[in-house]
Amino acid sequence: VHNLNVFLTRLLFCFFAEDTNIFEKSQFTHSIINHTQEDGSDLQSHFERLFQVMNTPDNNRGNIPAFLHSFPYVNGGLFRSQQNIPQFSRKSRTAIIESGELDWSAINPDIFGSMIQAVITPEHRGGLGMHYTSVPNIMKVIEPLFLNDFYEEFELSKGNPKRLRQLLNRIWNTKFFDPACGSGNFLIITYKELRKLEMKIFKELNEMALSNISLNQFYGIELDDFAHEVAILSLWLAEHQMNQVFFKEFGRSKPALPLTSAGNIVHGNATRLDWEIVCPKSEGEEIYIMGNPPYLGSSLLDSIQKEDVNIVFGEIHGANNLDYIACWFLKSSFYIKDSNYEFSFVTTSSICQGEQVSILWNEIFKNNLEIFFAYPDFKWTNNAKNQAAVVVSIIGVRKVTASKKYLFSSNSKIEVKNINPYLVNSNSGFITKRLKPLSQLDSMLYGNKPADGGNLILELSEKNEMIKLFPQSEKFIKNLVGSQELIKGIQRFCLWIEDEYLEEALEIPPIKERILKVKEMRTNSKKKATNEKANCPHRFAESRYFNTPSIVIPRHSSERRRYIPFGYIDKNTIVPDSALAVYNPQLWLFSIINSDLHNIWSKRVGGYLGTTIRYSSSLCYNTFPFPYITTERKESLIKCTLHILEEREKYSEKSLADLYDPEKMPEGLKEAHRINDKTVESCYRNTPFHNNEERIEYLFKFYEQMIEEEKSRGTLFEMESKPKKKKK
Repeated sequence: VHNLNVFLTRLLFCFFAEDTNIFEKSQFTHSIINHTQEDGSDLQSHFERLFQVMNTPDNNRGNIPAFLHSFPYVNGGLFRSQQNIPQFSRKSRTAIIESGELDWSAINPDIFGSMIQAVITPEHRGGLGMHYTSVPNIMKVIEPLFLNDFYEEFELSKGNPKRLRQLLNRIWNTKFFDPACGSGNFLIITYKELRKLEMKIFKELNEMALSNISLNQFYGIELDDFAHEVAILSLWLAEHQMNQVFFKEFGRSKPALPLTSAGNIVHGNATRLDWEIVCPKSEGEEIYIMGNPPYLGSSLLDSIQKEDVNIVFGEIHGANNLDYIACWFLKSSFYIKDSNYEFSFVTTSSICQGEQVSILWNEIFKNNLEIFFAYPDFKWTNNAKNQAAVVVSIIGVRKVTASKKYLFSSNSKIEVKNINPYLVNSNSGFITKRLKPLSQLDSMLYGNKPADGGNLILELSEKNEMIKLFPQSEKFIKNLVGSQELIKGIQRFCLWIEDEYLEEALEIPPIKERILKVKEMRTNSKKKATNEKANCPHRFAESRYFNTPSIVIPRHSSERRRYIPFGYIDKNTIVPDSALAVYNPQLWLFSIINSDLHNIWSKRVGGYLGTTIRYSSSLCYNTFPFPYITTERKESLIKCTLHILEEREKYSEKSLADLYDPEKMPEGLKEAHRINDKTVESCYRNTPFHNNEERIEYLFKFYEQMIEEEKSRGTLFEMESKPKKKKK
């Protein structure tokens, strides 16, 4: 495979070279047409001789055919090693010639990342966590990381030659390091942008000069062999393209050949390599680390990747729950601590949500670091085939300073006092799991866990058949509404048998058969807790049924929806453990958790599973900061609850998935939620919020306030509980 990867990168270089004046026009393709057999039988030997010639200086070539001697000496290591070359047929020779007849002059090297993502199978790409980064998304990283600063200095230096030369020296002596470089897109775009700025400075100085930006300033690590080879090639091509641009502007440029060294791109595992060996540090220099490391959730890691996490995090508690990308964040924090270096990565938003926050960011902040810019959640898009469906963020980290910090969105840049690990303008505290609600809200519990091998659950057809044959069985059947049943409107049922009616239920053959299967399944289970429930196979393994109305809370819901579709069910319905439930709730609670405010909090604090919102009672609900409200306020919220339920009932034939689809949501239901949102927000303050950024900032500050009040109450309680000392 490595031999093939090297051959393909050499082929790409030759196609590009003959269309961009590195070689003579069509020189490479014509050599194949004119000097090889049509059946492809000698094409392998042709490539072997040709690649050897391009690695040999002109004065060492000896007596070789003129058509071979006309190829220039390339150097740079591209043709240095001898690799096995594939054998060819008539068909594959024709394919190479047809490829050579295309115009490669306009191909940007950064397109290779898209090409790699297109040809690698989704399974292989997913296993590596590979995601091609588009140029606009790369700019979101490199502009606030260093490029904006360079340009600001340029604007301030205009008219001051000494200061302009200092800026040039700064650029020429800065290192750029991508420890998950893929096909080199971040390094390529960075190189091009720096060359553009350098030309602007030369024009301002009105001096004749040659570029002094070297590919040796660029460092990378890549695990995939083909991507590693392409990254090296891409840097060469980018250099040649920028030299051509430079020639058009200034009338001279460095020669295209022989190639110089193409950066410092290392093939290896970034989680295990010593970054200080890959990209050595020198006192006083600037180093910027950047990139788009692999996206893999903790549950998707293979044995090698799990070992990678263990190597990076050592004995840090909870590290096995972190996404793979956390390795790059922690290693970068170790690399830049005690220096002025900075790093920024495109990352899955999950490391800034849920339980991962306290595990990872506590370790990063220990190194006296801070987040100095961020793009909070946005949907990942690029032009590549089979692109990833994931919610990402961009985060920049540096040592703690008094310098400005910024939060970005698609159309705004806001200066803020602090950016916490949830990417909110607030103090850098952590939202921790709670067993009970912080606010005065009803308790939320897990649904009932069957642990039954599916034998206590009935589909509609099974329920109808059982009742048809044994009408007395209806007494033991209840509706079952979990996450999928609630959202998609699926009808399912379950057997619900109280102990006092067990003998009666066992007289019904299909029920008895199902109960025996449950007993067998639990007896044979490898889980001790399930084994212990084998003596009561007629019941769910975990029962939290209180014979009351309930609010059903899906544990997962599409992020496309503005509102998580919570449901209200009657007392004869069972909630399984695929959902959460509030039993016998106060009616006004439904209004609160169906609000935009609660949804925004849940998305930020609870996190995502891919692009699916992950709802948790301990993180989303129990931490939700809600103020104490009067009876009058509660009455207003109850009206909102009834309004929403009434609007839903008008479309009872539709599922909640249809009703809450942003493109299909009925106007009446939208209006009911708009009124509800306004009413819930008025519980916090009289002035309306302007946008979601303002809402989430307010909620975080209110959370901090409630936590402080809770601590204060706890301290007072402890003081009051202590026995008073008797006077002597």
